[in-house]
Amino acid sequence: MPVDLPAPIVIYMSAANWGDTEALAQCFSENAVVRDEGQTVEGLAAIKQWMAEAQRKYQYSVEPLGSDQSDGKTIVTNRLAGRFPGSPIDVQFIFKLEGSKIASLEIR
Repeated sequence: MPVDLPAPIVIYMSAANWGDTEALAQCFSENAVVRDEGQTVEGLAAIKQWMAEAQRKYQYSVEPLGSDQSDGKTIVTNRLAGRFPGSPIDVQFIFKLEGSKIASLEIR
């Protein structure tokens, strides 16, 4: 069953699956923040580098399973599969949107 997600999140999911770091400019704000694997990545250029490195290291794909709204954030439960121990796993991507851009993303 398809998951109904805001446009910036749809663009992000597609970019993640294709390793398309240039598409990130369409969905993240210039000063966005990503928290993943105990790291904080700030700014669009650093986020592009983070995604490229993660895709090289894990060769992953992400499949949205469902979403909820809470405290102004969109929480997307995903099936994450790739070259890492325990694959596939279910993880939450917690997005905060500002206008038509992603201002923050936390992966847990």
